[in-house]
Amino acid sequence: MRHFSLRRLLLGTGALVLFVLAWKLVTDAKIVSPIFFPGPERTYAALVKGLFGGALLTQTLETIQRMLLGWLLASFVGVFLGALIGVSKQARAFIAPTLELLRPLPASAMIPIAIAFLGFSDHMVLVVIAFGALWPMLLATMHGFAAMEPRLYEVSQVLGLSRSEVIWKLALPSAMPMILASLRLGLTISLILAVVGEMLASREGLGQSILAASRSFRSPDLFAGIVILGAIGLAGSRLLSVAEKRLLRWQAARR
Repeated sequence: MRHFSLRRLLLGTGALVLFVLAWKLVTDAKIVSPIFFPGPERTYAALVKGLFGGALLTQTLETIQRMLLGWLLASFVGVFLGALIGVSKQARAFIAPTLELLRPLPASAMIPIAIAFLGFSDHMVLVVIAFGALWPMLLATMHGFAAMEPRLYEVSQVLGLSRSEVIWKLALPSAMPMILASLRLGLTISLILAVVGEMLASREGLGQSILAASRSFRSPDLFAGIVILGAIGLAGSRLLSVAEKRLLRWQAARR
């Protein structure tokens, strides 16, 4: 197992090195103007300067904070409502048409509505993030609970378990793989919407920093922001992957 993890790490590192080398070759050949496409050296210099001598660190923390707040809000609401709907056939039949109506709506389509009610504020950005990240968690939890073995519900009735006990002891462990997978997807959506919201609402963060850099043709600063966004997404995915393996260890042991 450790040998497999080390091999995967080496392969991932090698792919990253090849990507940076290809990036450098393209910029050295000046296939694209350096004004619009800086090399890795210029991007790294802008990254170091922004993190240790500029406002890039503060902007990064602002974006991470918005991403996490929106993600946590969406996670709580999505899992809670998904659990209540998933354990009840009547609730699923009643609310399914409404969910199917709202689910396809892109979060970007809700931005004008959020602006109308909340203005260009931090609360508007938070609402948009939570709305966009809510659906994967809500639907995954609902389907995960609904897919639980029907006999387990019959057993819970025989044992006289309450609704909360059925959710906590039977349905939640059964739906946990789907819920954890949706949490990872929701985190990615939260990061994307945090950046978009900062751009539209002119809030301090990586989104506003990238937008300002693009408007003033500061391509190294623009690419430095993109690199940080990629690092945030990778770190978040890895952390949730580790948590998922730990929480689902009982399934591996059962197999």
